[in-house]
Amino acid sequence: MNKVILIGRLTADPNLRYTQNGTPVTTFTLAVDKPFADEDGKRGADFIDIVAWRKLAEVVAQNITKGRLVAVEGRLQIRSYDDQNGIRRKAAEVIANEVKFLDRPKQEQTSEPEEPGWGEPEFDEVPF
Repeated sequence: MNKVILIGRLTADPNLRYTQNGTPVTTFTLAVDKPFADEDGKRGADFIDIVAWRKLAEVVAQNITKGRLVAVEGRLQIRSYDDQNGIRRKAAEVIANEVKFLDRPKQEQTSEPEEPGWGEPEFDEVPF
């Protein structure tokens, strides 16, 4: 089984492009906090490359920007390629199956109370 679930913040705006046959592909990097602190008490982050294809690529590119908090579910892919000097390299990236937006864009954040969560519904009037 090859399944990866990550929660982190985008380090830059997503990059949407199209393959030669017109298939949309978006790439972005996710900064994921490490679960432990270093000797100075600071928590570092891992920077993980994410790739989204087709409709998900377009949705991601149109709706999230640098700094947004997202959850990514996908699979780990390791690929090999030759760099410009002819040296064989490997790249690790997560191919996203699902991307969930976990916060709101800054312009939409207000001081209004949060929406009710899961639990008892709130009614202003009794419905019967």
